Amino acid sequence: MFYCPGFGVTLAEIIRVQSPDGMKKIPSTKRETAAAFLKKVAKEFGFNSNGFSVYLNRNKTGEILSQNKTLSLLKIKHGDMLFLFPSMSSSSSEVMDTATPHTSSSLPSLSSSSSSSSSSSSMIPRSFSAPQVQEDEIDQYLAKQDGKIYRNRDPQLCRHGALGKCVHCVPLEPFDEDYLNHLDPPVKHMSFHAYLRKLTGGADKGKFAALENISCKIKSGCEGHPPWPEGICTKCQPSAITLNRQKYRHVDNIMFENHTIADRFLDFWRKTGSQRMGYLYGRYTEHKDIPLGIRAEVAAIYEPPQNATQNSLELLEDPKAAAVDEIAAKLGLCKVGWIFTDLLSEDTRIGTVRYSRNKDSHYLSAEECITAGYFQNKHSNPCRLSRDGHFGSKFVTVVATGGPDNQVHFEGYQVSNQCMALVRDECLLPCKDAPELGYAKESSLEQYVPDVFYKDKDKFGNDVTFLARPLPVEYLIIDITTTFPKDPQYTFSSTQRFPIENRDILGETQDFHSLATYLSQCTSASFLDIVSDFHLLLFLVTNEVMPLRDSIGLLLDAVKTSNEDLAQTWKKSEQWATIEQLCSTVGGQPSSSLGYGAMGGPSVPASSSAMWSCLHCTFMNQPGTEHCEMCSLPRS
Repeated sequence: MFYCPGFGVTLAEIIRVQSPDGMKKIPSTKRETAAAFLKKVAKEFGFNSNGFSVYLNRNKTGEILSQNKTLSLLKIKHGDMLFLFPSMSSSSSEVMDTATPHTSSSLPSLSSSSSSSSSSSSMIPRSFSAPQVQEDEIDQYLAKQDGKIYRNRDPQLCRHGALGKCVHCVPLEPFDEDYLNHLDPPVKHMSFHAYLRKLTGGADKGKFAALENISCKIKSGCEGHPPWPEGICTKCQPSAITLNRQKYRHVDNIMFENHTIADRFLDFWRKTGSQRMGYLYGRYTEHKDIPLGIRAEVAAIYEPPQNATQNSLELLEDPKAAAVDEIAAKLGLCKVGWIFTDLLSEDTRIGTVRYSRNKDSHYLSAEECITAGYFQNKHSNPCRLSRDGHFGSKFVTVVATGGPDNQVHFEGYQVSNQCMALVRDECLLPCKDAPELGYAKESSLEQYVPDVFYKDKDKFGNDVTFLARPLPVEYLIIDITTTFPKDPQYTFSSTQRFPIENRDILGETQDFHSLATYLSQCTSASFLDIVSDFHLLLFLVTNEVMPLRDSIGLLLDAVKTSNEDLAQTWKKSEQWATIEQLCSTVGGQPSSSLGYGAMGGPSVPASSSAMWSCLHCTFMNQPGTEHCEMCSLPRS
């Protein structure tokens, strides 16, 4: 408080008020009552009289009540900081994501309005995040880890004892960019949990850190003007988006458990020349090569109904989708991503890959990016720091494509959270004549679309902002390393190949005749190894003759835990006996002649009058033939 000498006039004091939407400076006087001051605060922040509370301390102690006491009696003086918290029932203005700080040179991708100032903090109290969010197990595990990067004492630079620490050996934070850049190979994106540690670090320990999902839609409930297209204002207008390369990724590595999983998926393309798509089922584990990293381990590929040609894929309605997810959950698996082929061969009989169809122009087409964004929105990532209860996605995209060495390569990707928002709110379209380019929609009478920008260099090397019409899709893509382990792993240990679903075009059908043929080939394996096949278990649950959806739980537990005793117990059930009887009826042989019949005796070759499956390529051949029609190899 200041006094003007000689006049006795009291000058205005400035009281700072911190809220989830930023800090504002409220002018006041020492004789002003608390009630009058709170009215100023309500007007400045746009609240009604009871939609907020103001406290002396950040921990919500010392609430300033609407009363006749002056600010001087409350010991509130010039320059003090007060803390405003909205009531849970009130609707405060949208809060920005801490991922993209607002700058004057470029519009943030997650801003609340185009007119927001850089002083508008993006932090909201953690108490306002979605309550009781059940995060994935891997997220719960990594949240409890230390995450720091420990270094040994440097004998040349460290001048202290064995128990001391200095700048050359002190542990680094998991988001340290210099450390990530010096890894071999360098890591371009920090892990998502390292990014969370960066947000929740600092003096306040992330008390006000929050993640906000981007919205490209007009906010509802604005009553000051007619609805769009007759009217719009800065309060309800979505912010313009400047695309930037995401600094973090939700998944840091994709690993197929073994080559057999990928080879069986590629068999369809090798035999038909048509492209193929499948869903990846597996689990999320810790990726120890990157601090607090996440790995998506693929244990099986499910191929849904689809129409395919050499240059296109069309997904059809899948009546078994819910059953597949249910079986996977009981096996301890979940849908971690999707895979599709992008291959071209000079001769499908040889299977030599020349190049991918688009190797010189783009990694993913805009249409594939939009599809990836659709899947990621459908499988969002539960997150406790988001008031929506979800943020981003761990759903990955894998492309089986050709390379310069004429071999098949598996490339992993995700699309950014910005791309997810554009796809979710139907703001992004593919370009017909240039598949590597997307196109941000223009506003129409039916839909308002915010402007989308991206930065690039012009011919003089200057940074220039361009309107995303068209848009290079590399601004939307995050690449993920895709690997195979040195020592193969097997969630499903069967060495024989039960036909894959929805491959009727190849003559590979899932029926009891195929099951009889499959069992006749399993002569020396244990019962657990025989039934440890994802496609076989799916057939047992979804077949129309005798579905076992309600009585196969014990067998799924046996496969999940690799417990032979549980498998043998289920083998003695009436359901398995009925299945054996059905197989013997279809195959034209008594049940005792199957590889694992009622008596468990040795296998007897299937009748020569029935179709038989090639041991080398699994092609179903007509009866009476001794050589495979597909690969020309002998039957035995």
